[in-house]
Amino acid sequence: MTLSDADRDLVVAELGRDPTPAEEILFENLWSEHCAYRSSRPLLSAFDSEGDQVVIGPGDDAAVVALDDDTYITLGIESHNHPSYVDPYDGAATGVGGIVRDTLSMGAYPIALADCLYFGDFDREHSRYLLDGVVEGIADYGNAIGVPTVTGSTSFHENYEGNPLVNVACVGLLSADRLVTAEAQKAGNKLVLVGSSTGRDGLGGASFASEDLAEDAETEDRPAVQVGDPYTEKLLIECNEALIDEDLVESARDLGAAGLGGASSELVAKGGFGAEIDLEKVHQREPNMNAFEILLSESQERMCYEVTPENVERVQELAARFDLGSAVIGEVAEGNYVCTFDGEPVVDVPPEFLAEGAPMNDLDSVDPEAAARDLPAFDLEDAFEAVVSDPNTASKRWVYRQYDHEVGLRTARRPGDDAALLDVPEADTKLAFTGGADPNWTSAAPYDGARAVAFENATNLAAKGASPLATVDCLNGGNPEKPDVYGGFKGIVDGLADMCRALSVPVVGGNVSLYNDSVSGPIPPTPTLAMVGKADGSSPGLSLSGEGDLFLVGFDGGALGGSAVLDHLGGSDAFPTLPEDADAATAVETIRTVAADESTVAVHDVSHGGLAVALAEMVTDEVGADVSVSDYVSLFEETPGRVVVETTDEAALRDLAGDVPVVELGTTTDDATLSLTVDSDGDEVAYGAADIAALRDVLARELD
Repeated sequence: MTLSDADRDLVVAELGRDPTPAEEILFENLWSEHCAYRSSRPLLSAFDSEGDQVVIGPGDDAAVVALDDDTYITLGIESHNHPSYVDPYDGAATGVGGIVRDTLSMGAYPIALADCLYFGDFDREHSRYLLDGVVEGIADYGNAIGVPTVTGSTSFHENYEGNPLVNVACVGLLSADRLVTAEAQKAGNKLVLVGSSTGRDGLGGASFASEDLAEDAETEDRPAVQVGDPYTEKLLIECNEALIDEDLVESARDLGAAGLGGASSELVAKGGFGAEIDLEKVHQREPNMNAFEILLSESQERMCYEVTPENVERVQELAARFDLGSAVIGEVAEGNYVCTFDGEPVVDVPPEFLAEGAPMNDLDSVDPEAAARDLPAFDLEDAFEAVVSDPNTASKRWVYRQYDHEVGLRTARRPGDDAALLDVPEADTKLAFTGGADPNWTSAAPYDGARAVAFENATNLAAKGASPLATVDCLNGGNPEKPDVYGGFKGIVDGLADMCRALSVPVVGGNVSLYNDSVSGPIPPTPTLAMVGKADGSSPGLSLSGEGDLFLVGFDGGALGGSAVLDHLGGSDAFPTLPEDADAATAVETIRTVAADESTVAVHDVSHGGLAVALAEMVTDEVGADVSVSDYVSLFEETPGRVVVETTDEAALRDLAGDVPVVELGTTTDDATLSLTVDSDGDEVAYGAADIAALRDVLARELD
């Protein structure tokens, strides 16, 4: 990728001269789609990002949200899509490293990760190869740095075959007095680079992430993929904590996209300053690196700190204590962003123009058409087995068993439930954490599918007794220059924005990843969310206890569009009708209240795979269920915002639900068997817990 003629003309007009080679490649990367959001920024104003709990919203390395007056969390999300196709292990591992450093740069200590992964059809060998490498990369890096991966999602769809998605979110914890930002504070302060030495790995990673993947990407683009070292990252985590302990950091930025050039220029531009940097002062691990290699290398495990002159020596002492390299590479200054090499200036540009001057794109869009109803003939046994064994709805234990999800001793509810729970005794609360999206929903209906993604994530939290607090998004799309692709992307942005606004969940930050196209075509529009909530009361699990009766709480949508059952049986349908904004907010709060009630003994959300999958997941080796539903649509529709509740007090449940519908499903049994009846046809099936487990164990069965 090179700087376009139009962009180069703008640069020439601003500088009054031709750019130097180093300037040209710096503009190429910082004005790329990946860094400048040229096609997406005009749409992002749709999000509401404010709230009493929001301390820092979009624009910094991570968002900061208050749990109470003294305790904050950070929340961030990052994509590492193209690198994970070229090199699944290192691409995914460095995605973890990057989002953890975003957390460090705010003064926080990382306490939990979420991984949201999307691959081509599971039955394809290449998809399994990518899945295996990505999961191993996340596991090895996260386990080594001691940050638990506690939640996430794994999805399969044919249109990810040539371009998988790897979206990773991180939660950090800090006290209010430890907060740091990425905004330079004062001219004359020093810029100190701490961490690994700089090499030639990851060169041009930002521009690489801003173009479609070519057929030969796995070989030709390998130099653009960074190589991580989790053991150095662990040292950096502890060093960062020591620096914050001693109040030695004025501002900070991790070195991610566009490397040192991106981090340092954005840091000073955000504060309204310039910089003077000597590139030869950067500690290097390869000989004869030139100016643009030093500027644009995306070597991992590096941080750029703004430090007062009197604190520089102590910062370097602490870096040495943790066996980390460090170098004073320059200082915050008035005026331009200036970099020298061999005693000569190679970059001399206005920092705000470099960081914010990229022009926005004005692109055409086409809205997708809604599908008509053309339902297939149903056979209950075939439909149930197909949906329960679908890799999208089946057990993901094969994935999360590879992660250390209990390191740090905060994990109160482990992966496999609707949301993870983390103990935060510092604020006398539990933090609920969930993440994911459903490409089948947003392929069927980008706008309503994205509304459903936000609704489902909020329901996941509410089902564990938590009130949604804030969310970040990772907006993944194909080539925005294609009107149908851009139309779908606009749909997911507006859908997320509208539902999050309805639920009073501020969107406090995020990431955009476009040009996820390959020879296989564009990916589905994929609006990954990572959402957190506070759980101050009881938090029921999803497994049946055998103590109560079963009810469905929530508004049904009456349609099968985007469902797993249509994916297997064929046919078409409109996307389910979601409740109006006020009803959606009421449903989430009602579910939270029901989950926290003492008569509720189990709660599980109904979404992917519908009621059939939800019930299959709730059955245990000791407890079964006898359930009847009115028709097939009721059993397989995937309308979010609904939960199955096991309660010992039906009257209390109905009283708490108020105007939110409550439908009687049946009762628990002591035979460890799920018995289902569809009243409209009189069809019946019964599956023992062992049979259900075998159906749901498709990933482990095929991959082990």
